[in-house]
Amino acid sequence: MNRTKLTSTVKLFMVYIVTGVVCGFVGTVFSKGVSFVTNIRGENEWILFLLPLAGIASVAIYRLLKVAHMGTNEVIESTGNKTVLSSKLAPAVFCASLLSHLCGASVGREGAALQLGGSSAIFLSKRFKLTKEEEKTLIYCGMAGVFSSVFGTPFAAAVFALEVVFVGHVYFRAIAPAFITSQISYYTAVLLGAHAERFALTEIPTVNFSVIWKTLVISVFAAAIGVIFCLSLRHAEKLLERLFKNPYLRIAIGGSVIVLFTMLIGSYDYNGAGVQVIERIFNDNEFVPLSFAFKILFTCLAVGAGFKGGEIVPTLFIGATFGALAGTWLGLPVAFSAALCMAALFCSVTNCPFASILLAAELFSGKGIVYISIAVIISYLLSGRISLYTAQKTDGFKNRF
Repeated sequence: MNRTKLTSTVKLFMVYIVTGVVCGFVGTVFSKGVSFVTNIRGENEWILFLLPLAGIASVAIYRLLKVAHMGTNEVIESTGNKTVLSSKLAPAVFCASLLSHLCGASVGREGAALQLGGSSAIFLSKRFKLTKEEEKTLIYCGMAGVFSSVFGTPFAAAVFALEVVFVGHVYFRAIAPAFITSQISYYTAVLLGAHAERFALTEIPTVNFSVIWKTLVISVFAAAIGVIFCLSLRHAEKLLERLFKNPYLRIAIGGSVIVLFTMLIGSYDYNGAGVQVIERIFNDNEFVPLSFAFKILFTCLAVGAGFKGGEIVPTLFIGATFGALAGTWLGLPVAFSAALCMAALFCSVTNCPFASILLAAELFSGKGIVYISIAVIISYLLSGRISLYTAQKTDGFKNRF
């Protein structure tokens, strides 16, 4: 290796380290911010009535920073140099997502995490004067890094960033950088006091044919619900855009409808990400049978109207609550069936089987991984090419159903 090549390699390695630290810091601040505003909403339920105003403010922020056309799909597209990503996306999605969580929009964190990561990568790329190819690699690193620090799942985060862009293809140049950045980001978050999400899975059946076929049943349902959820999100967005062309009016009306439905149902469980509902299932085996349907409705309204955050935590909510319900039908432990459906549904909506298995392994500390792997694989095979992310490429590597 000549001196110039060595210098370039050392420089890039240092860039990945810096990116990991920056992503760890950004992800931790964002995660703590979401927890902080969620607690405020929990202590002051009247804040929900400010949701329409929060939506209007979100649209104004995006327009002020001139990133109204940017989101997770644009971050994915930027890895193929098809979209010019702006570093201004980071402050926009940060503020808009916190407003969504503060006032009770049914959104998650992963969309914001991927956008924060991609935008941070663009910022660092300009500062370090990287080439286009090096910048592309850094975007993968940014996505993996912030996802890792927000969810506390470094291995799943790295694989997710590599898998989500093009199903069946891996950008090999980004493998080592993504893992390096993801790990550094995770440990940076730990040092800053971030809380890694973990769920207790204590009752796991022994491997036998009876449990395997029940796992297959849950997998089939998860694949179907994933398709329904993705299609519902797309149709809700198109319908609201057609009915209300003005984005300010659209998000204000969407927020108002969410407030109305919350009052009619009489529960705040479907506002915000809903992690507390998932925790109740794993800690107390407690759930409401129709929770998964209500969460689909609330999330479609929120995302379709334009609220920022993401759909992955709502996906885990839907998977956990439907899995718990299916477990009672099939005679399986509630927490165990919830874990199966969470992993399978995550795979169904993202088309990322390896990331789904790793995510489950990290969330559940490796327990039940044999059954979870079966559920993920079956869900992947049955869910077709639909995805939460329209920019994701799937042609040639998945069947159409």
